[in-house]
Amino acid sequence: MTGPFHLVLRDAIRERGLPLERLRSRLAERGIDVGLASLSDWQHGRAWPRRPKSLRAIAALEEILDLPQRTLTNLLRSHQPPPFRPRQGVDEYSGPMAELLDALPGARAWRMEVLTSEQVVHVGPDRSPSRIAGRSVARARRDGVDRTVVRYYGAAGCEIDRVEVVPGRNCALGTVLRQGHVLAAELLFGQRLEAGETWVWEAEIRDPASSRTDCAHAFRRPEGTCLLEVRFHPDALPDRVYEYFRADLFVEQHVLTELPLTVHNSVHVTTTGMTSGVIGINWDWPRGTG
Repeated sequence: MTGPFHLVLRDAIRERGLPLERLRSRLAERGIDVGLASLSDWQHGRAWPRRPKSLRAIAALEEILDLPQRTLTNLLRSHQPPPFRPRQGVDEYSGPMAELLDALPGARAWRMEVLTSEQVVHVGPDRSPSRIAGRSVARARRDGVDRTVVRYYGAAGCEIDRVEVVPGRNCALGTVLRQGHVLAAELLFGQRLEAGETWVWEAEIRDPASSRTDCAHAFRRPEGTCLLEVRFHPDALPDRVYEYFRADLFVEQHVLTELPLTVHNSVHVTTTGMTSGVIGINWDWPRGTG
């Protein structure tokens, strides 16, 4: 079996149909005490077993989950964790977005594995980041996948009824739902994919009334490579730009590093192998202008 470690562990747990509490009890029967939080973190890629007791638990889990000997142990040996892994994922079970997703059957299902995603935010001469161009490549995790759902969180004061989702290559617009300052929209592929089949699609989100000074990408599931780019009009150059992360959408942001503008008046950040949390780019306008 091939990794990454947390996906192999999670799939094995799902196939066996064992709740984490039962796994914890089975480990305890072998004299190994592991908390539920640790088991949850291991299967979602938020932490990796490193201590001797944890490694004994992994060896026992291989037996409990009917995996070939050293399947998980060998994956751990080859694992190189990224520098940042938030412990909390993005909450989609409360608030306005939760109500929109509840109205779209299967919206929360993990139907596709995102291999690459790109979002390019275009800031116009009026300082409005009114256009977000997106491109994604994903692999179907099961037969019959024929759509995806995009989410958009408007800034404070957003006129959500004016926000548009414009499909591009290889997709068409399905149901669009709005509430408060959030939007959820289906992108229809026009055909059903088989498990393992990949698909490429492009779409734009247009928010003509936006006055925000940030953009972000939230991770609900493990993703491959993510690119987030902001391109500024020459007549609307920021004073300072920086990268940040959040453990969730509505908690404190932590500044990572300042981002210098390129000669093309743009900045970007990339990540690989993220499983949860939010990465973003913020910018400040020069004082005393606009």
